[in-house]
Amino acid sequence: MSIEIKDITDGEIKAAGITCSNCHASCCHYEVMIISDTGVPERHITENEWGVEVMLRLEDGWCSAMDRNTHMCTIYEKRPWVCREFEMASKDCETARGTYMRAN
Repeated sequence: MSIEIKDITDGEIKAAGITCSNCHASCCHYEVMIISDTGVPERHITENEWGVEVMLRLEDGWCSAMDRNTHMCTIYEKRPWVCREFEMASKDCETARGTYMRAN
């Protein structure tokens, strides 16, 4: 599988206005550890290679709890702590969005 990197600058990413509603869930391809009990349904939890509980990612690499049509979280009220702490338009958010936009 090859990924074409598009010529998108960081300034263009910021100019697009970073909000969750226009992002297409860029952060949902990260591995998310389950480090506190927020009620994540068991069907969305797996163990990584080190035996740590993480959110299940499907064959497409995206979180199993993400609705593929709306790019919205299907377990938003029970999402992991890491997802709750991930701030919209933060540096981490900009990085996730930039990586996703460059690859797509």
